[in-house]
Amino acid sequence: MDSLRLIDQWPVPNAAAVVVRRDGTLAGSYGPQGHSFALASVTKPLVAYAALVAYEEGVFELDDPAGPPGSTVRHLLGHASGLAFDEHRVQAAPGTRRIYSNAGFEVLGDTIAKAAGIPFASYLQEAVLQPLGMTNTTLDGSPAAGAVSTAEDLGRFAAEVLAPRLLDASSVALAREVSFPGLRGVLPGYGPQNPNDWGLGFEIRGHKSPHWTGARSAPTTFGHFGQAGTFLWFDPAAGAACAALTDRPFGPWAIPLWPALTDAVLSDLT
Repeated sequence: MDSLRLIDQWPVPNAAAVVVRRDGTLAGSYGPQGHSFALASVTKPLVAYAALVAYEEGVFELDDPAGPPGSTVRHLLGHASGLAFDEHRVQAAPGTRRIYSNAGFEVLGDTIAKAAGIPFASYLQEAVLQPLGMTNTTLDGSPAAGAVSTAEDLGRFAAEVLAPRLLDASSVALAREVSFPGLRGVLPGYGPQNPNDWGLGFEIRGHKSPHWTGARSAPTTFGHFGQAGTFLWFDPAAGAACAALTDRPFGPWAIPLWPALTDAVLSDLT
């Protein structure tokens, strides 16, 4: 895939990428597929998937109370619980603002652990990582940002999300639909967005500007990026997903380069 050669120009020590089609086949890859990278917030889609497995298994309901008074599992997944970014402090009433919250995902992990009766890292391993053969992915820290993985493993996860086997397709559809529509908020690294649409653990591209995906990305594109210099997107219109992992923290270097890569990949796919 010629588009992935653009990564040669990125000012990063190490990088790897993978593009997966809806049928699970590999459209292209770049760099060492087995090299481990910190995911930072690209951890959240993995955690959200585990939460949806828990929901399907009857561990809890999405509208069960969790987090601050009035908040539910659904609020935590959609960054609408009112919890602050990195503190277990309430900043708004549930469902009134889109406050991107690492604290909310930590509460989510605790909620799953308590309901399932096992540590959250063990639940993630048993519910998602092991069944998908993601043998080089571990969660050694916060459910908000503590996972380490490889391009190869994220390719396996991408194939699952595009054509679910662990979950019913209706659950994945729910995750990629806007939760609590119309909420304003700040997209970290990109500023205020109105609306700031999120699904359940996945950010939804919509018509946000600026954005880390490309000009060619469909509004239905969903995914996540991480402060470790990582991203993972799914474009339903293109029938494909792309993950890129680096070991340089997100910053001004990434803002022009990530969308350029995404547009080139989408061009290659079509």
